[in-house]
Amino acid sequence: MTGAESGLGIVDAHHHVWDLSVRDQDWISGAELAQLRRDFTLDDLAPEARAAGVTATVLVQTVTVAQETPEFLALAADSDLVAGVVGWTDLSAPDIAETLAGLRAGPGGERLVGMRHQVQSEPDPRWLVRPEVLRGLSALADAGLVYDLVVKPHQLASAVEAAQRLPGLTFVLDHLGKPPIVSGELAPWAERIRRLAALPNTVCKLSGMVTEADWGSWTIEDLAPYADTVLDAFGPGRLMFGSDWPVCKLAATYSEVIAVAHELTAGLGPAERHDLFTGTAVRTYDLAVTAGPALPQEPPCA
Repeated sequence: MTGAESGLGIVDAHHHVWDLSVRDQDWISGAELAQLRRDFTLDDLAPEARAAGVTATVLVQTVTVAQETPEFLALAADSDLVAGVVGWTDLSAPDIAETLAGLRAGPGGERLVGMRHQVQSEPDPRWLVRPEVLRGLSALADAGLVYDLVVKPHQLASAVEAAQRLPGLTFVLDHLGKPPIVSGELAPWAERIRRLAALPNTVCKLSGMVTEADWGSWTIEDLAPYADTVLDAFGPGRLMFGSDWPVCKLAATYSEVIAVAHELTAGLGPAERHDLFTGTAVRTYDLAVTAGPALPQEPPCA
């Protein structure tokens, strides 16, 4: 544990913001997502985060638009909450190294920690191992960045292959790989998770579970088998908490999501809890964070 880590509160390693007057979020459609069809800003998040003991966050891309990344970096530069940004760029572009260097040189560039692509929306289950994508992923490794994986269970096999072929790149699995929590099935998701976790250059986020469950009636018992699987496979040293705010609001409040994460990991010791709620994110994303309130040892009230 570093000195910077030891005095930190919770690091929320996964949240979003958007301003519909700047850019449409075309994925927010239909009646079931209606409550998300408004602006969500850092000013909205900050009081909820601080009330829950969160002292640093990682802001993650929402759309495959290159302009979003420098916008997020500029937001981070003016924020005392956002410690890192996971952006988007075209991994297949031949000038990706130059693009990454340009982002690093711009406002907030020091807070660029990784990249992500909406692989879950790609029809090709082997998109991650296309030659041009592997070249782009290699450029991320050369730049000292990580790669967030947003995939569905059937795409985990390609994630394993990509991580095997690029041992110098850290792959961070978002939302447990979107397991089928509604149906309660564990296979074949759990076996694929274990294959990914067997690779030392992989990390997982304890995030997104409530929205993969039944939004109106989920219980801790519904989530526990999936949380237990990733805890056993990755261990707390390669697992980090993420709220997935504001998407989580479809099924739970911010404080409820944090309380659920505490309850699901209640059997961990203090050092393991520190890893999951703080240390893993700081190490994985190399976050430049300063000391804040100590990590709560008991779950916050929902």
